[in-house]
Amino acid sequence: MTKTNRLVILRHGESDFNIENKFCGWHDAPLSEFGVQEALTVAIPALAQSELEFDVVYSSVLSRSRQTAELILSKLNCAYVPIKEDWRLCERHYGNLTGCRKRMVADRYGEEQVQAWRRGYDCVPPPIDEKNRYFYTICSNPIFDDVPRGEFPLAESLHMCVDRVKPVWKEVRREVFQGTRVLMCVHGTVARALVQHIEGISNEAIEKVNIPNCVPRVYEFDLKTGGLVGAAINLGDQEYIRRKTAQVAAIGD
Repeated sequence: MTKTNRLVILRHGESDFNIENKFCGWHDAPLSEFGVQEALTVAIPALAQSELEFDVVYSSVLSRSRQTAELILSKLNCAYVPIKEDWRLCERHYGNLTGCRKRMVADRYGEEQVQAWRRGYDCVPPPIDEKNRYFYTICSNPIFDDVPRGEFPLAESLHMCVDRVKPVWKEVRREVFQGTRVLMCVHGTVARALVQHIEGISNEAIEKVNIPNCVPRVYEFDLKTGGLVGAAINLGDQEYIRRKTAQVAAIGD
C-alpha cells in the first residue's frame, strides 16, 4: 500500500484592507470581523469535515496570518500544536501602492497597469517611500526584526516573492516527507508562490492563479516517490469557491 502524506495551504481570512479593497502587503492589518467569520464558517468546517489533523502550522509574522492559524487550532481543539512564524512567508511587498485603493490606482494608471502590478510575474510596483503613510510603521515594526540587513524589501514582484518563499518550502517539504502533517496559514501571493513550487507550473500560468480566503487547498504526496498523488483539492462548497476566486481576480470597486 502506498504511503502518503497531505499538506494543507490556506490563505488567511480577510483583513481590514481586503474589505476596503486596498493594497496591504507588509502593513500589519488585522483580520476584520468578516475575516474572523470566514475562518469560523469556511475554513474550520471544511477541515473538520475532512478529519485533517496537524503536527505543526506555519504562518508569517503578520497578525492576519497568525490570527487565522490560532483560530483554526483553537476551534479544532488542538491549540497545543506549535505555530512556526517566518518573515519569509509574509505577503508580497506592494511598495508605494500600500494603503491605496485598487480602484483609485486603476483610475489613475489604468486597469492594465494595475493588473500588471498585481499579477505580472516580473512587474515591480514603485518602491515605498517616506511620503507613504505606512512607511515608518512598516519599517520600524519589531515583527520584522529577523529580516537580515539588506533583505528588507521596499517593493516586490511575484517572482521576488516566489524566490523568497523557496527556502521555507524546502524546509516544509522535508517535514512533509518525514510524515509531519503541516498546515500553512499564509497570504494570497505566498499561496500562489507555493502553488508554483509544488505544481511546477509556468511563470505565465501562475499569473492567472487566484486563491480565495480561508479555502483549504490540500496536496497529497507519495512518500516513496516524492510525487503528487492527483491534483490539488479545494475543500468546501465549490460554487462558493468559484465565486470567491472570481472576486479575488477582479480589481473591484
